[in-house]
Amino acid sequence: MADTRDISMHFWATQEEYDLIQKNMALSGSTNLSAFLRKMAIDGMVIRLDMPEIQEMLHLLRRANANINQIARHLHDTGRIYDTDLEEILGFQKETAARLNDILTKLSALK
Repeated sequence: MADTRDISMHFWATQEEYDLIQKNMALSGSTNLSAFLRKMAIDGMVIRLDMPEIQEMLHLLRRANANINQIARHLHDTGRIYDTDLEEILGFQKETAARLNDILTKLSALK
């Protein structure tokens, strides 16, 4: 793309349309109206996902991985594994799968 933009484009909008553009620009995290309008005109949409469910799922995965590592060390040292350890891992897997399903459901609702 060229370093300088030498074509000016203009359009008229109602107050309601302008307010909606401003709202969508804020939701996208953009602070530059020209950049936002150019991005919308070229790509057709801007999607900004702010899903705390993803952070929660990552937290669950980290906890599960830490537990698996502890169990692997214990198994290596003693040659034993406990049913409660396996149940805890299974619980983390089920909870993580449920969170992932929630995320996928929300993503599929995007249009």
